[in-house]
Order: sequence, then structure tokens, then C-alpha cells
Amino acid sequence: MSAGELWKISVSVPVEAEQPVADLLERIVRQTPVIYTDEETLVSDISVYCARLATWSAARRERLERGWRRLREAGLVSGRARVKVRAIKRRDWAEAWKRHFKTLAIGGALLVKPSWSRRRPRAGEVEIVLDPGLSFGTGHHPTTAFCLEQVVACRPVEGGRSLLDMGTGSGILAIAAARLGFAPVTAFDFDAAAIRVARENARQNGVARQIQLSRRNLTKLPLESNERFDVVCANLLANLLLAERDRILCRLRPAGRLVLAGILAAEFPRVRRHYEAAGLSLVATKADKEWQSGAFSRMGRRGTRA
Repeated sequence: MSAGELWKISVSVPVEAEQPVADLLERIVRQTPVIYTDEETLVSDISVYCARLATWSAARRERLERGWRRLREAGLVSGRARVKVRAIKRRDWAEAWKRHFKTLAIGGALLVKPSWSRRRPRAGEVEIVLDPGLSFGTGHHPTTAFCLEQVVACRPVEGGRSLLDMGTGSGILAIAAARLGFAPVTAFDFDAAAIRVARENARQNGVARQIQLSRRNLTKLPLESNERFDVVCANLLANLLLAERDRILCRLRPAGRLVLAGILAAEFPRVRRHYEAAGLSLVATKADKEWQSGAFSRMGRRGTRA
């Protein structure tokens, strides 16, 4: 493949299934898909893009198959996932994104926009410039948007508040936290490519020195930690949130806020029960399409809706 090409990974589904499948691909590849719907056939092509074919690894294909089975069991898709892979020109990818990608405003305090947008932040808003596609996540997925809302809601008013971002992807949550005044800000991801992208995004947004970024595996972290944070964001799959609850909670301060996302709505009640059994209360939750996210505290009121 030449330097001017990318790999396009596509799945075709009936239009009624486009959103759950798009969300599944975004969780796996960590980028917002482009969706094209044929108005005559009512079939949607959902596509993500990779600089290297190796990025579409056997492990990610297996995650797609597992996720597809979960969606099929929930009645959201049928049959088997049919994946098409082909090379395209970078110019075509960039133009597709410029047609589909919009700015994102969060809570009157945060503006996320692509580099080509001319929109300026309003009074009181801080700006994050983050281009889509190969950036491993831009905040438009419902689960990431909920995390950003919680980061804004918990932003420091006086003095510093600390934040830990588990599974940072593009680094968007850590960058938002640093821009909003959190300190210290720590973030990690198991994917080395994600860490490289997150570091570059942090540098472009002028907060590289304010974020401690590293490649780490949540399942290998110690079960005890002396370093605890006011806010812990874990935008991960439900099975990981369930299995690694104690590793996550030992990094949360007693009065801290825990933000859990990446959870299918059908799986959320089980995740909620698991964390409430550890002494936490649900203080905010939001369901968006097939996804549900939640914020928890040891000192909050149960069941408040965001």
C-alpha cells in the first residue's frame, strides 16, 4: 500500500441496525465510523479506517464476532457479521470526515472540534482540537460524551482535583481534565498505538506536561494502591468492569466520583449491582441508544439522573 492510502474496514447492515453496529465498531477500533445509507435498498455501510492493515488484527476481528453475538442475542442484528476490507486514498477519507464530523459542546465549559472548524469557544468554554478517524475517539460516542459531561460536572472550582483515565484511547478525557484545571491527571491504555496518539493529541492541545501517560494493563495492576484520585473514569467493556472492580476501586478516594461507561444498556443493571455491593451509590446515569453509563460515589444520593 502506498503512503497515500488507508485501509477501509466496512460492515453492511440493514438501516435499523446501523447504530448498534456503528457503536460496536467504534468501541473496537476507537474511532467514530462513517455511515453511508443507500436510500433505495435501506442498507447502511459502516466504515472505519486504519493506517496499517495489521491494526485490524485477529484479536479485533474476534471482538467484533463476540460483540455481534451479543447484539444478535439482544435482537439488534441477525446472521453473521460480513466484513469488507479495501484500500482507499487518504484524500477520500479526509473529505468523508469533513462532511460528517461536527463540533461538540459539553456543559457550557468544553468545546471539542476538528482542526478545520472555524468555530470559536464561547465565554467560559475551553477548547480541544481533535481530528476524527485515526485519532482513536473524538467524544461523539454516547459513552465518551457521558464521561466528558462528568469531567465537566466535577471540574475544580478552587484548588486542584485529581483524575485517572483508564483506557484513555485518544486521550480526550485526560486532555479535557487538564484543560479544565484538574491536577494531577494520569491516564493509561493497553494499546501502544493509542498511547502514541494520546501523547500527540496532548501535545497539540498544549497539555503534554500536565498529563502522565503510560501503557498499562488494568488486569496486571496491583490490588492495592497508595495513589488515589478524586475522579476515576473507566470507559471499558462491561466484562472488564465486572472482573476488575477491586483494582478500579482501590484507586478512588473515599469521597471520589467513579465514572463507568462502555456498557450496553442490557448489561448496566448487573454492573450497577456489582459496584453497589462494594458500597457505592449511583449518583448519575444516562441511557443513549443501546448504551448506558453511570457515575458512582460512596457519599452520593442514589438514583439521581444526569
